[in-house]
Amino acid sequence: MTSAAPGRDGTPLARLAALHGVATSYRPSADRTARASDAAVTAALAALGVDARTPDALRHALSAGEEELRARLLPPTVVGWGGRPPAALAHLPEGTRLSIETEQGETRASAGRLPPGVHILHATTPDGRTAQAHLVAAPARLSAPPGRSHGLLLQLYSLLSRRSWGMGDLGDLTELTAWAGRTLGAGFVQVNPLHAAVPGTPTDPSPYRPSSRRHPDPVHLRIEDVPEFPYVEDQARLRALLERAARLRESVLDKGALIDRDAVWDLKREALELVHAVPLGPGRRAAYADFLADGGEALEDYATWCALAEVYGSDWHAWPSRLRDPRSPETARARARLMDRVDFHTWLAWLTDAQLATAQRTARDAGMAVGLIHDLAVGVHPGGADAWAQQEYLAAGISVGAPPDAFNPHGQDWGLPPWRPDRLAACGYAPYRRLLRALFRHAGALRIDHVMGLFRLWWVPQGQPPTEGTYVRYDAEAMLAVLVLEAARAGALVIGEDLGTVEPGVREVLHERGVLGTSVLWFERDWEGSGQPLPPERWRADCLATATTHDLPPTAARLTGDHVELRDRLGLLTRPLDQERAAAAADAREWLALLTRLGLLKGASGGGPTASEELEVQAVHRFLLRTPARLIGVWLPDAVGDRRPQNLPGTWDEYPNWRLPTADSDGRPTTLEDLAASPRLHALMDVVRGRDLAPGSEGS
Repeated sequence: MTSAAPGRDGTPLARLAALHGVATSYRPSADRTARASDAAVTAALAALGVDARTPDALRHALSAGEEELRARLLPPTVVGWGGRPPAALAHLPEGTRLSIETEQGETRASAGRLPPGVHILHATTPDGRTAQAHLVAAPARLSAPPGRSHGLLLQLYSLLSRRSWGMGDLGDLTELTAWAGRTLGAGFVQVNPLHAAVPGTPTDPSPYRPSSRRHPDPVHLRIEDVPEFPYVEDQARLRALLERAARLRESVLDKGALIDRDAVWDLKREALELVHAVPLGPGRRAAYADFLADGGEALEDYATWCALAEVYGSDWHAWPSRLRDPRSPETARARARLMDRVDFHTWLAWLTDAQLATAQRTARDAGMAVGLIHDLAVGVHPGGADAWAQQEYLAAGISVGAPPDAFNPHGQDWGLPPWRPDRLAACGYAPYRRLLRALFRHAGALRIDHVMGLFRLWWVPQGQPPTEGTYVRYDAEAMLAVLVLEAARAGALVIGEDLGTVEPGVREVLHERGVLGTSVLWFERDWEGSGQPLPPERWRADCLATATTHDLPPTAARLTGDHVELRDRLGLLTRPLDQERAAAAADAREWLALLTRLGLLKGASGGGPTASEELEVQAVHRFLLRTPARLIGVWLPDAVGDRRPQNLPGTWDEYPNWRLPTADSDGRPTTLEDLAASPRLHALMDVVRGRDLAPGSEGS
């Protein structure tokens, strides 16, 4: 049970909602409070196992909930920061005896100075009452980045080499990190989520609605780098697949085709079936056995879902009823019957894990202080592997989204089932811990998409519009403690995507625990004052500072107004074209005027009006250098002049989201090999490296 502030109106429903962390109102803007409908509140409570559908049920649930809260000695999970005892222990009766079974196998009588980990706490009061709780002992704060560094941000699928099979792969990532570290002095490379996608025809290309967040997608494998590849028996068939892969690659790079993930996977799957038939040598077999043992039940569940999806389809809700339960005897029998396919999918997970490890190791060997920054999506597809295997921890009949606000009056439904906060707390956040541990396995940092979800999420009842939702609160202290614990164990950084509407106090709490924020140039304005662009010295230091993101126009498009023309062609504008053009031009003029005043717009006679777009992009990045931000990220399309967004929110079939190869300013695809010879890229990276600093732009 998650505590929350009492309901505003004091009604039984509001009191019950407060007991379970369900909001009865929210603030779509700073000056307005909106009421959540009783239906939305009731649906959220139902998803938490609380019946409030009738007056009698409501009275019973409220009475039971209040009695449980009065009788409870401890919440199911408590947190101790920096070796200090959890604050919850201060409320225990005097004379209560404690016993802690540590993760390390020790037994202690005090909750102070515990080693980091998730321990089991037992409490016995003088009158004989007992309680048990999970105790998360986390470092007080994550370490700061090792000095200031810069790096590249990219969507891996979009960066092809002349060895790719139609989309960027982990071999390309490994080569990129080696080159960026040694040649560009980069400290990191940030990639899109590499989570496993839901198979289908067509597959949803968005990396933010995956089948599994814990396991990477084998579509990213570099097939030729699998050690058993040279020993495939049917070499003629393998050569034919390589020739088809070359044609697929050429269709993207030379003929202007979109990236076709399904076509790539069809070829790779066929090739991998051939490679899988090659017996593993003794050393490789031992390494595979270690991987299986380390993956345990979670890996077996994932591979079982993949095998069952091949037979019954990729939405487990449509499977035979007894296979919808991962623990049923029928599922166990199906797993045994499909053991060859289960083994194939665990083997794929092993190969992908190994190539990710190589990419991170290469990044560090190339001198990168951070290395790979992976991306954690907000949730998973409701029909996918994680939703099947972890359904007891997910809220049934609910989807995550965003409430209506000034930017989107209709709200948003992201189609992702949320964690149940009560079930997470009851198990000591075990599935969340396992997820984080898997992602930190080969990462120097982890970006948390919509980091505000550690605090609360907008729950939308199934079949209802996003306007008919409400916020449900999580135990942010516990969620954050687990995150800090697992990041510290991995020696990794955490970057929270905290753009848009952020609840008061959230950024301060994240900062206190060493979680970096995200600052994007176009959003950094003096919103509480003049509304003008925020001067560089007023930016925060603990952040990743960038000019743009995958959901925004590239910088060249923003500066030239191309993004307005694109949205007009797609019918996405909410006001007349002339007004949109004028607003976009005014926005760009304000920023260019500031860049000119600061002396950052070099090579332009008289400043911004006669500066080329390339010089303006360089000036934007000189500005980022003048901020105190610890990490400076360069969106790879900005470095080569691409003007097309990788994703255009609000579109589905109207725009080729997540399917565009990185291209130059003329729209020609830019390969990994082209980067080394790109004057535009090298000129921009010289700026970011400080080799072309304007006076005073050295940062702090």
